[in-house]
Amino acid sequence: MGPLLRCPLEVTEVEYPSASLKLKAWLSHPDSVVTKHPAVLFLHGGHSFSVGDWEMTQPYRDAGFVVMSPLLRGENGQPGTFSMYYDEVADVIAAAEYLRQVPYVDSKRIYLAGHSVGGTMTMLAALASKQFRAAASLSGSPDQVIYVKYAPGAKDRAPFDITNIRELEMRSPLAYAAYFKCPLRIYYGSQEPHLELTSQRTAEIARQHHLDAQALKIEGNHLTEVPAAVKESIEFFRKYGAN
Repeated sequence: MGPLLRCPLEVTEVEYPSASLKLKAWLSHPDSVVTKHPAVLFLHGGHSFSVGDWEMTQPYRDAGFVVMSPLLRGENGQPGTFSMYYDEVADVIAAAEYLRQVPYVDSKRIYLAGHSVGGTMTMLAALASKQFRAAASLSGSPDQVIYVKYAPGAKDRAPFDITNIRELEMRSPLAYAAYFKCPLRIYYGSQEPHLELTSQRTAEIARQHHLDAQALKIEGNHLTEVPAAVKESIEFFRKYGAN
């Protein structure tokens, strides 16, 4: 997985602890550090971080959010062992805790978003932690049985026995959809039919348990749906206090 990258001018590279690991993250800095700002913890797609992942967060930054994008264990030369949607959840929660302590961040207005792999991680972290005011998954996979079937190379990347249904279930937000700990939006592209049924079912189960959850189809494919989904997620976060 790729090496660390040179930071753009608007980024500070920080180090956050996750148990015994010391991991890197990119953190934006606002024009004013005197006031407290809402923040988005943004989880990148794929299993390594790139400048393109950071560029995807520009609309959040333009809307006044501080953005932090964590690198997770085993990525870009980071320490730790890749486990695919399992131990990495602890890294996301640790990154959120770091973000809460940033002096110019409003610790009560921490939002979570992610694309693709990061979208799946968003749902898993929203199940595991109460730190987030709201969460938005962009083309994440609620069901890893489908993920390993359709995602290119997923079968080869999986560091576990993909024939063991329990291994797939424990990595699947759909299996725990009654227990999301914050409001959730699941966005998926109109050209991603493999995500539609499971996204809708995940949101349906959450609503049955009196949670604010919706799955919304956005025109486009895995990448072209992102700008519109990000825009909608900003309005969704504003509904929950990100003004």
